[in-house]
Amino acid sequence: MNAVAATSLAAAGLVALVDWWAVATDRRRVEYVAKPLTLVLLIGAAAAIDPADRTQRAWFLVALCLSLVGDVALMLPRDRFVAGLSAFLLAHVAYVVGMVVRATSLPALAVGSAAALIAIFVLGRRIIAGAPGPLHTPVAGYVVVISIMVAAAIGTTEAWIITGALLFYVSDALIGWTRFVADIRHGRVAVMVTYHLGQAGLVLGLS
Repeated sequence: MNAVAATSLAAAGLVALVDWWAVATDRRRVEYVAKPLTLVLLIGAAAAIDPADRTQRAWFLVALCLSLVGDVALMLPRDRFVAGLSAFLLAHVAYVVGMVVRATSLPALAVGSAAALIAIFVLGRRIIAGAPGPLHTPVAGYVVVISIMVAAAIGTTEAWIITGALLFYVSDALIGWTRFVADIRHGRVAVMVTYHLGQAGLVLGLS
């Protein structure tokens, strides 16, 4: 990894720590700066990194930019959950495309698909069932798409990409669970920690 990418990634880590502290202590003004800035720095790291596949990097950059849009939508005082959900759904689609442009192991993809189906059955259906009626379809669609993203990540057999996708899945599962099923102690902090680490893992998987 070159110096520019490493510096951007390190800066993203430091700003992410500030964001986690802001979430834990309910300092919303700090969060409004630190949360999107973390993604901006990760975008910078992804743009500067020496990629194994330039096409994959292009799709990952699209996914990161869409994630930034989703971050802003979800942190606004006025509830823009559907807008945030839509942005992240498109981000996952972009990640899937970016994953499959590199070589995919069919046996690993089969394992990933089986794991994704189990996760949908065990966890996803609880979240979908808990969502209000008008949100059933968009939430169900989102659960399916992020599960496909995890399956595609496992299919790459790349450790960083698999780790990043799984952490991203955990983050989104925590959001869905705390919003539609039951509150979790320190849930907001757990969401942000797993989310930022997941995005960082996906960026590191580019090299």
